[in-house]
This record gives sequence, structure tokens and C-alpha cells, in this order.
Amino acid sequence: MSTLEAIILGIVQGLTEFLPISSTAHVTILGSWFGLVDHMGAQEWTVFLAVIQLGTLLAVLIYFAGDIARITRAFLRENISDRQKFREQSIDSRLGWYVILGSIPIGFIGLAFKKFIEGEATKDPFVIGTSLIVLALVLWWAERVASFRKSVNDIGLREAMIVGFAQCLALIPGSSRSGTTITAGLFIGMQREAAARFSFLLSIPAVAASGGLEFIQALPMLNEGELFTLVLATFVSALSGYAAIAFLLRFLRSNSTMLFVFYRIAIGLLVLYLASQSII
Repeated sequence: MSTLEAIILGIVQGLTEFLPISSTAHVTILGSWFGLVDHMGAQEWTVFLAVIQLGTLLAVLIYFAGDIARITRAFLRENISDRQKFREQSIDSRLGWYVILGSIPIGFIGLAFKKFIEGEATKDPFVIGTSLIVLALVLWWAERVASFRKSVNDIGLREAMIVGFAQCLALIPGSSRSGTTITAGLFIGMQREAAARFSFLLSIPAVAASGGLEFIQALPMLNEGELFTLVLATFVSALSGYAAIAFLLRFLRSNSTMLFVFYRIAIGLLVLYLASQSII
């Protein structure tokens, strides 16, 4: 992988991780176009995708630093130093619990199907293209039936677990982590911006665990050149990821997600066409 390819892939990873359009789809299609997926192999490419997500994790940690610090302080205080019953805890402390509990499903499913996720099937452009289109239609449906009544402060255990199980669908290439979780949030009546905020907070444990584990396992096998391009792509993804978070939250305050529905359908059809022509 060249320096230019690393920069391009990092930019695309960061921009598409938080928009509901699937970072895996865009980065994998570009990687196939560059010939990197075939060159690196399915398992090594999966490692690359998991590790550069650490850049987008950094973007979340920086953007939501105030929220994360407040939630962490409340969680530690109300569960350890000044322990309180769950029902009596503040919304910040309960949000800490909801992020932890909502992350359990994807942790379990991810470990159980690790070999499949690293296999060839999850790199298939026909799977990616179909997933892009199918979730676009589901997101469109969610927009039609959503009530948009609930804020982040209205999240309970039920909402957290529904969104947490929806996050498992992000393991299907082309579905999108933010896409599946925001869609689930809309179905259960959340406001668009609130659904996005909780989606980003919920991504922290999953991305940290998967990216950290893959990086630790891959580190001994990387030469200096491979390590440099991996770190570069991760750093660039953090910069573009921060910009994507700021854009999406501002956009969703006064706009629907229909722009992303149309985009997903268009890019999905393009992927299916290119795959049918053996171009990717």
C-alpha cells in the first residue's frame, strides 16, 4: 500500500464511518479498485479495516470528550464511591450502563462469527451492493414511521438494547454501523440527532475492542513500511471522522436522512453493476 493510497483510504474511512452509508463498503470497494484486497487477502484486509477504525474512535473521543467525562464521573461516583440504586441514578450514570449493556450483543456476535467476518464472503461486492440498497429501504421506512419524540435523556434499557442488537447488523458489509443504529433509533421514536449521538457513544466499546485486538495481534507481523501506512491511514481517518461527526449532527438538526437513502441506493446499484462487469 502506497502513502497516497493510505491517505485516500483514511479520508474515506473517516468520512463514511459516521454517515449512514457504510465505511466498510466504500473502503473495501476502493481497496478492490486499487487491487489491495486481492493482494492483502481477506483476513489481512479485515485487520486493516478494524485498525483504521481506531482513528474514527479517536474522533469520537475528542468530539464527545465533555460528554464522556461527565458520564464516566457520574458512573463511577454513583456505582462505586457513592453507590445508588439504578433507578435513583442520574441520566449520565444510566447512560454509562446503557452503553455497556448495549455493546454486549455485538461483542458476543463478533467473537462467535469472527472467522466468517474475516472470510471472503464479507468482501463480496454483490453482498455489499445488496446490503447498501436493502438498508436504504429500511432507513426510508424508519423515516416514514418515526415519531421523533425521544431525546438522549429519554433512553432506557429497552432502547439501548434494541439499538445494541441493531449494531450487530453492522457486521454485514455495506450495512453501516451508524446506519443500522440510527435506523433502530428512529424506529423506537428517537430524534434524528439523538439517535446519532447515542449511536456514536455506543460505537466506542465495540470499535476499541475490535480495533485494539486486531492491532495487537497484527503488530508483530508488520514491517516498518506497513506499520507506517497503517498509522497514517488511522491518523487521517481521525481528522476526516471528526469533520463527519460535526457535519452529521448539524445536518440532522434540520434535515431528514433521505439524502443518505438516495445515495445508498445509487452507490449500491453502481457497485452491483461494476461487480457484474468484473470491474471490482
